[in-house]
Amino acid sequence: MPDSQLDFAALVPVNHLWPSFVERLGTDRAQRAVRQALDLQGMRGHPGSLPVLFTETGGLALASTDLVREQTGLNAHGKDMVLLLSSRTNECQLIWGDFDSHD
Repeated sequence: MPDSQLDFAALVPVNHLWPSFVERLGTDRAQRAVRQALDLQGMRGHPGSLPVLFTETGGLALASTDLVREQTGLNAHGKDMVLLLSSRTNECQLIWGDFDSHD
């Protein structure tokens, strides 16, 4: 996957993208989207990359953790982290945790 240039400097960190994403898609589909982002990180990523999940489209990308920290102030170094990004509202939210289904 080639490196793309996402402009994170224009993004405003918020805390409401995940709840909105879950409300729009439902818990199962939202968690599945996050697991797919984490799978992308596992298959194509490296310790200095972070999966990005676009909330409007469900699209995925990988971004540099250093670039995200420089441009947003969010420290994205860690396991099972995903950056939710709304290109429509120029907002982002860093989420992490266990997104495996325990049904």
